Amino acid sequence: MAKKNEIKHLPIVVRDPYLQPYEGALQARADYAERKEKEITGGARLADWASGYLYFGLHHKKPYTDAKGKKVAGEWVLREWAPNATAIYIKGDFNNWQKDEKYRLQPIGNGVWEAKLPEEAMRHEQLYKLLVEWNGGWGERIPSYVRRAVQDENTKIFSAQVWDEPEYEWKNRKSRVKRQKSKDEALFIYECHIGMSSEQEKVNSYEEFRRDVLPRIAELGYNCVQIMAIQEHPYYGSFGYHVSNFFAASSRFGTPNELKALIDDAHGRGMKVIMDLVHSHAVKNELEGLGNFDGTPYQYFHDGARREHPAWDSLCFNYGKNEVLHFLLSNCKFWLDEYDFDGFRFDGVTSMIYLSHGLGEDFNGYGSYFNGNEDGDAIMYLTLANKVIHQVKPDAITIAEEMSGMPGLAAKIEDGGVGFDYRLAMGIPDFWIKYIKEVKDEDWKAGHILFEMTNRREDEKTISYAESHDQALVGDKTIIFRLVDADMYWHFEHGHANYMVDRGIALHKMIRLVTASTINGGYLTFMGNEFGHPEWIDFPREGNGWSYKYARRQWSLVDNPNYFFADLNRFDEAMIHLLRENLFIQKPNAEEKKYHVSEHMPWVMKWWDNEGDQVVAYSRGDLLFIFNWNGQKSFSDYGMLVPEGKYKAVLNTDAKEFAGFGLSDDSVEHFTLHDELYAKDGKGWLKMYLPARSAVVLKRMD
Repeated sequence: MAKKNEIKHLPIVVRDPYLQPYEGALQARADYAERKEKEITGGARLADWASGYLYFGLHHKKPYTDAKGKKVAGEWVLREWAPNATAIYIKGDFNNWQKDEKYRLQPIGNGVWEAKLPEEAMRHEQLYKLLVEWNGGWGERIPSYVRRAVQDENTKIFSAQVWDEPEYEWKNRKSRVKRQKSKDEALFIYECHIGMSSEQEKVNSYEEFRRDVLPRIAELGYNCVQIMAIQEHPYYGSFGYHVSNFFAASSRFGTPNELKALIDDAHGRGMKVIMDLVHSHAVKNELEGLGNFDGTPYQYFHDGARREHPAWDSLCFNYGKNEVLHFLLSNCKFWLDEYDFDGFRFDGVTSMIYLSHGLGEDFNGYGSYFNGNEDGDAIMYLTLANKVIHQVKPDAITIAEEMSGMPGLAAKIEDGGVGFDYRLAMGIPDFWIKYIKEVKDEDWKAGHILFEMTNRREDEKTISYAESHDQALVGDKTIIFRLVDADMYWHFEHGHANYMVDRGIALHKMIRLVTASTINGGYLTFMGNEFGHPEWIDFPREGNGWSYKYARRQWSLVDNPNYFFADLNRFDEAMIHLLRENLFIQKPNAEEKKYHVSEHMPWVMKWWDNEGDQVVAYSRGDLLFIFNWNGQKSFSDYGMLVPEGKYKAVLNTDAKEFAGFGLSDDSVEHFTLHDELYAKDGKGWLKMYLPARSAVVLKRMD
């Protein structure tokens, strides 16, 4: 029973007492989100309010017969919010792109314009735009809620397109509960880009991806597909991060129904599908996007110095504006409702939540997060976005791409957090880059590597990854290229390996295994990196002659058994299946707690760490992971104190099927040796042969 006048702290502060000096700031941002929600909804359910896509944009109302038997004609309805406009017209194929009074919108209040047109006024696939007039000027615009925009092959200019295809018939939409095997099940995410997923030098399609790539992902064992560049963007080479049309699935890759078929197929294979959601900024383009939509620079965005992002050549949303909240929150609900996506990876969260966009900040302590640099409106928006998403789909996935480490971002809203389910562990790929580039092999510290993999907040789940698309772009290098470099071109075929290739392949597997096995939420890889895809990603641009040579994936390499790519792919498949079947996000019992790696990751128990030998052993549930990072020494009968029992090898990076040397007999069962000195702690001596630069996973069998 609480004592009288006892202070009741926010749950995230109770879990992390270092946050107590900033509890006022945490409470203030929670209160602001609550006040704003009441203000905009008037007490209604937030997810019901965030339905702007059902009202704004172009809608075809089909003819019907009313309750009295009277036939009601069909019509087209288009609504747009443009408070500074003085007149708006629809012009397109149907009226020879002329300013036509028949296609004029009428103001209906609060800056909203509406046109109601007979069914014959426009047809499926016709092109159109809005002609927006304002005092002192005019401009052609694409509707803000447009669901289909297409690019002219010659002029490269986008137009809105009337889209009235038959409603997609879902086959697996009702199986969402079946797809959620367990709340504690770890996520294994396959990050991909539809356009560059073909081996051919072209833009691939939703249908080709569904047919050719999706089965590969399922076979590898990933349970979640993360798709990039879905929202329409004028410049293909932006990787989808300069969005123009937030409600339009990119037409470069096919039709809306083809995207729905892809998602439906993935669900039928037991995989969730999430998308990169770009609400951190918008493209500056006025003809295609929202910039200067109604003749004002501040309709959707900040005015003055805060309007343009100083590093991204883009526009910054004004999250404090109610109409902008309606637009963005409705966008969150739209992709869940219309396309059955299972959630989002929110891009550029660091840029959103700080007035400085995080540029030039070191974030070296808790004071860095609460020093007046926070953008309270952006944090409020993200809080409401997470609330909307989880109201629409309680089992939805939200991931924050955030590098500052702001506490509470991936904590529950009711606990004082922002509500994300996960945050990206962006420090891990940076760690691997630094280690590979700057630390000699003989100086790699096995215990330090394990600490870096597990140095996470216990109360916030993260997505760990060794590399994503960021590390594969021109100007950077993938892990395999940092390790092997040009030798890949000459020595990556069986029988032609050299020391650099052998070393690179061994470390590639070990780096992935230690990263994936220490997760406290999920693991991610980017398309092709799982098998060491050669070369970088470089989208067509003027500087490369608009070539697609490096904006594709060479699947024939992994399908050729003569190359080591096939072996690396086979290892990734074995690793993912093993971890999915055995690894759950669960805390240890009281007896196990004294062996955990760090206070932040109690579910990883470290049993052995010998810095001189470069050997470390840790466990997750019944799996025991043993790493010998030593590149010079193999150890015979190497003794380690581990939980007593019988063990059997279930994965070995040195196995021949994974391009290893096969120096161990993995059919041998291993038994710990009893030692009275350590028996009281449930530990015994395990004697193992540990080949140099290898890792083995043992499963406890009793």
